[in-house]
This record gives sequence, C-alpha cells and structure tokens, in this order.
Amino acid sequence: MDAAFSKISQVRLSGATGGAVKTLRGFDKSRHSVPDAVNAATSGFLARLCAAELAEEAEAMFQNARSALGYKRAGISLDTGAGQATLTTKDFCWELVYALEEAEPSRYSATRALHSLRSGDLLRLDEFNRLFAAQFDAVVFDLARGVRVEAVVDAVEALDPEAEGALRVDYPSDCSRCVLTAPGVTAKVECDGATLAMRFARAGSPAECLAEFAALREAFRLSRDAVLAGLIG
Repeated sequence: MDAAFSKISQVRLSGATGGAVKTLRGFDKSRHSVPDAVNAATSGFLARLCAAELAEEAEAMFQNARSALGYKRAGISLDTGAGQATLTTKDFCWELVYALEEAEPSRYSATRALHSLRSGDLLRLDEFNRLFAAQFDAVVFDLARGVRVEAVVDAVEALDPEAEGALRVDYPSDCSRCVLTAPGVTAKVECDGATLAMRFARAGSPAECLAEFAALREAFRLSRDAVLAGLIG
C-alpha cells in the first residue's frame, strides 16, 4: 500500500448478505426451530446449518481465483471450519464468515472480507476486480493509534459549516460512535475509535471501493483539522 495508509494498521474490504436461518439447506423444518438468542450453542447450530452453502462458495472462490490469477498449488490454499472459510494466496487473503444477527437471531449474515493485499498493483488488474465484482460495500480501516470519538465529534462541530469541504457528524448521546458525511462523497463514514468504516449504498469491486477512499481522504484533508486529517493520513 502507498503512503496514504501510513496511519492505518490494516485495510479490509467487507460486504455482507444474509437471510432467514430456516432458508439454509441444513435446516429441517420437521425437527429444527429457529434461534431466539445468540450464544455458543446457537452459533454452533448455525455453523452446522450453513456448512453446504459455505463449502460451495469457498470452493468456487478457490477455483475462480486459481484460474483467474494463475496460481499454482503452492501459492493458494483454502481452510474451512465451523461457520467460516479462509482463502489464502501469496497476494491476498479472503474470508467468509457466517453469524447470527444479534438484533434478530432468526436471521444470519454471511460476511466476506478481503485483506492483507501484498501490493496495491492488484487493484489495477481487471482479473482481480472481476473476481470480486459487486462483493464489497464497505472499506474498513483499523486505526494504528485509535482516536477518541469525542475528539472527532468536537473537531467536526468546530468547523465552519459554510467552508469548503465542511464535514457533518451525527452521534448517539454516549458518543460510542459517530457517522460522518463529506461533500461530494456518497458513502457514510462510521468511526468507533478503533476503526473507520466507509459504507457504500451499493456493492462494488475493490478498485471501485478504494477509488471512493481517495475522495474521502481529500475531504478530510480539506477540513484542515489535525484530528480529522490524521485519521486517514
């Protein structure tokens, strides 16, 4: 990655789909009931139910990545476990994780994440972007040093709302997180102090997602505030 990521410890692209637990192939309506809480037992239950879907998608990703990017056996591997799969290559890591939704345990989410890119040059490869087309709707940045959410809120509220590049912030009363919007950037940006998540209205390829990051970074720089500009470098 380039110098733009100097204050970020890890960047990952993330996207999620989901549905009702009872629609998974492993669910048997004659003997199963849908979970009403999220705990070790129900999470284990979900892992058994989603085994067919997870294995099928993970194997397809393995084969597609091997074919599209020309990997030999030593350069690519796939590990599957309870409710999760990890595809590791010499260039990147892709993960698929099934989990019950905390707010509605009768539903599940299937989250896909791409991280540990060896080089930003991958993002310019058509084959790479086709492999992950329309898969990610968020870019998540782990902040190397973290930031106080209150400091981010105060910094935004201190800006002149009429100034070029002025940001807007919304937050709950406990300031556990905040959501920022920037002029000309359609994504919503969520900060919880440890991570900065840029969330899009629609899913895109890796190149499309990180192109939006460039616009976000410029908006933060235009604020001319040390706290805001320091979030992303």
